[in-house]
Amino acid sequence: MVYQNIFGAVIASLLGFAFLYRLRGKKKARALVKTDQNGNSLKSSENGICEAKISASTDIIIVGAGVVGSALAYTLGKEGRRVHVIERDLAEPDRIVGELLQPGGYLKLIELGLEDCVSEIDAQRVLGYALYKDGKSTKLPYPLENFHPDVAGRSFHHGRFIQRMRQKASSLPNVRLEQGTVTSLLEEKGTIKGVQYKSKGGDLELTAHAPLTIVCDGCCSNLRRSLCDPKVDIPSCFVGLVLENCQLPYANHGHVILADPSPILFYPISSTEIRCLVDVPGQKVPSISGGEMAHYLKTKVAPQVPPEMYAAFMVATDKGNIKSMPNRSMPAAPHPTPGALLMGDAVNMRHPLTGGGMTVALSDIVVLRNLLRPLHNLNDAPALCKYLESFYTLRKPVASTINTLAGALYKVFCASPDPARKEMRQACFDYLSLGGVFSNGPLAILSGLNPHPLSLVLHFFAVAVYAVGRLLIPFPSPKRMWVGARLILGASGIIFPIINSEGVRQMFFPVTVVSYYRAPPVN
Repeated sequence: MVYQNIFGAVIASLLGFAFLYRLRGKKKARALVKTDQNGNSLKSSENGICEAKISASTDIIIVGAGVVGSALAYTLGKEGRRVHVIERDLAEPDRIVGELLQPGGYLKLIELGLEDCVSEIDAQRVLGYALYKDGKSTKLPYPLENFHPDVAGRSFHHGRFIQRMRQKASSLPNVRLEQGTVTSLLEEKGTIKGVQYKSKGGDLELTAHAPLTIVCDGCCSNLRRSLCDPKVDIPSCFVGLVLENCQLPYANHGHVILADPSPILFYPISSTEIRCLVDVPGQKVPSISGGEMAHYLKTKVAPQVPPEMYAAFMVATDKGNIKSMPNRSMPAAPHPTPGALLMGDAVNMRHPLTGGGMTVALSDIVVLRNLLRPLHNLNDAPALCKYLESFYTLRKPVASTINTLAGALYKVFCASPDPARKEMRQACFDYLSLGGVFSNGPLAILSGLNPHPLSLVLHFFAVAVYAVGRLLIPFPSPKRMWVGARLILGASGIIFPIINSEGVRQMFFPVTVVSYYRAPPVN
């Protein structure tokens, strides 16, 4: 009996130990299986990284939900793609640029089915520009005669526009927006397989996989270095204020003041607010918190502001809600990478003086949509990468024209002690003031309605020749001839380096580039 009791105790102990061990294993398994904020199960690997198990597989991951990311998500979602968008912050952004959409960009917005995103945000119609120099002004309307009456530029609060597009994208059942910070791209044997990221409020590293990852995380992209050769230039900074209870001298027009040392912009962003952007050359601006910026605005900038806006400008300066941001430019120099594509400001930037950034972005989305449309399977990464090389070629004529105009116009509009540069600046103002073809041509390029590179070069040198002609008539003195020669050389020195950085062949002769003729891969 004693041996039976001992034997029973041993058996019970073994069973109890087995039960406790199994219970501990279940607890450990439960600890390793978590869910993210969207309810998807997460499986932890040995290195502490969790892999998201999404109910339906993803076709495309989009990093960033700004103008490009949100518009692209809606466009590809509407095409039937399963899209996973990861955005660092889904709260309404507060920026001082990305507030003016040119008419050409609005046409692309219509083409993408996103025109209602400028509704219900108090967006203002923009019909052209007013240009000011030395107390004189000229009105430069967009050449919109051959378009529907609804076609015009739009200006708005940037954040409101972004939120509308995010709402539009997330309304599609096959588009998933998630707030998280992408920390790196997942690479396997030279192919990008997805991303590694942290979701909001979580410490675990998550992974998401897709055949194609599109990186469009903006001007401060932390992922671009592995996908392109970034050569970022910062020629100046914008200082932004909001003027209230003020009317622009030319209603529904952007206003450009050719000030000293560089331009000042005014345009409406709502029915009661006007955005003022003061360009400050260089990478450093006077301290805002220390009061140096307010002093600079009052003493240097305010005397050059048109009288109709002077009082509101001073009130806005005293109010103190002053913001600044660097103006970046960067030519596109992508590295073809299987499984990944770089878009938006992450791959290409231009000076925001002409407000062409969103037009380029939306035009790029149309190009990519058309390229992806015939593809049913994106899993052959090398073939897809070779095919999508054509994207960077097909986008070049439009993007490079707008980029070149922005860079060249900024240099012409800045004040300079050089007599040749002074003459070029004055000639540009007078040339545009002539009206007719002399203003319609440049405005058609600036507005994105006719972004042809050859037209840009012709008009740019037409201004230079016009300037030289004024110097030589009626008496072509040696001094004037010398200034005229330097003016032509200066104009060449402005535009040709920009064109060279954009790529002469891709910009003017894209049909000579092999990737222009890439055919869709056979699935």
